Amino acid sequence: MSDNEVKDKNGNIIHPGDYVVTKIRGGTHEGHVKEIISDQQRAEEVHVKNPPKVRFENKDGKMVAHNPGTLEIK
Repeated sequence: MSDNEVKDKNGNIIHPGDYVVTKIRGGTHEGHVKEIISDQQRAEEVHVKNPPKVRFENKDGKMVAHNPGTLEIK
C-alpha cells in the first residue's frame, strides 16, 4: 500500500473523484473526493488533524475531512 492509498470501511481503495458517504450525528456527509491527505505538512496547510484524511465537499458546499475507515464508496 502506497503512502496515499487509503481504504474505506469495506476495504475498497479510495481515489480522488470517488463518491463517498459517512453517517454523522443522525445524518450523512457525502460527496466526491477532492483530496486524500496523507502527510502532516499538507494536513497543516488545510487545517486538518491526524492524517490520513479524505477531504470532500459535502452536500451543503462545506469542505469536510474524515478518517478513511469511516467512509463507504457508493
